[in-house]
Amino acid sequence: MTHSADDVERSGVRHLREIAREPRAAGSAGEARARAYAAGVLRDAGFDVREETFEYSRFPGSYGTPIIGALLVVTVVSAAVLAPNNPIASVIVLALGLIAAFVGARAMLGDGVLHNPWMRTSGINLVATRGSAEPRVWLVAHLDSKSQPVPSAVRVAGVIVLSTAVILAVLAAGLTLADVSARMVWWAAVVAAVVGGLSVMASVVGNDSLGALDNASGVAAVLVAATGAKAGPGFGVLLPSAEELGLAGARAFAAARPPGIALNCDGVDDNGQLVIMHSGKSQTELVEMLVREARQPVAVRRMPPGLLTDSSAFAEKGWKAVTLSHGTAASLRRVHTRRDSLTGLAGDAIRAVGDVLILAMECLSIWA
Repeated sequence: MTHSADDVERSGVRHLREIAREPRAAGSAGEARARAYAAGVLRDAGFDVREETFEYSRFPGSYGTPIIGALLVVTVVSAAVLAPNNPIASVIVLALGLIAAFVGARAMLGDGVLHNPWMRTSGINLVATRGSAEPRVWLVAHLDSKSQPVPSAVRVAGVIVLSTAVILAVLAAGLTLADVSARMVWWAAVVAAVVGGLSVMASVVGNDSLGALDNASGVAAVLVAATGAKAGPGFGVLLPSAEELGLAGARAFAAARPPGIALNCDGVDDNGQLVIMHSGKSQTELVEMLVREARQPVAVRRMPPGLLTDSSAFAEKGWKAVTLSHGTAASLRRVHTRRDSLTGLAGDAIRAVGDVLILAMECLSIWA
């Protein structure tokens, strides 16, 4: 049975509206209903669908960023206060604070979310395949959503400003030890730490956003691609949970399998252009192939500071993995807020992104 372009476009919008009907915090009833809807779509398209349960800690994703942000702010401000009268103590405080922040971040980032002993819980990944062979190519889009007091754009800006504060503090400490006046540098570090730190510390997790753009739209595009691609065992579909809590679902999935190829779709806004985000040179070959197959203008970017997507989890495990999105810098202004709803998203670009995913998979079936 063939489907017209209008049918495909309408199906993408229907998927978007069904999934973005309610907030979908990881482990919530809303997420379960969205997962059941997606499972039905994939089964109707001939996929074998199963749920894979994984264990993880909610603590890193819920509180890790605010804690590290607060620690860095206290460190920079304390070092600045001590510097005029006790430069040695200032340097010691700065060094210990940065070491503590580094150790804490290492413990909570990466697979730490799977092993951290605090706030243990379970999640469910939706996995769909055809045939008996394990696919090497996976379409990925996270089902869960979250809200925060500040949108993603403000958090990313806060991470950059806070990082700048740390650099300024290290510079000021060096000048102070060299007996060079660093008063203005210390002041700049303190101001940057407070301004950047406030938005970072505000990155606590709630369930007050419908997550239409992030990421009902990405799931809709993956469903359009999965149901519109040629039937065969060449690819699988992964709709992970707990992306918003440290990429836990994707990390659990990647840890249990040999490296493959993951095309992650996260955020398909009506306006703007196709964007491919990657985590480094190891993804160059995959990025170049996607640019060739996209048949439309593409912006290629490194993953912005403070922004993590499921492709990051796969890349850390040696997968070839990128994130495809569609939009502008302004799209991030409503992500993780109440404004991320169907009121501001019609689903106009879902079909186009789904078509790019189909073309990419057709190429990857040979390339992989």
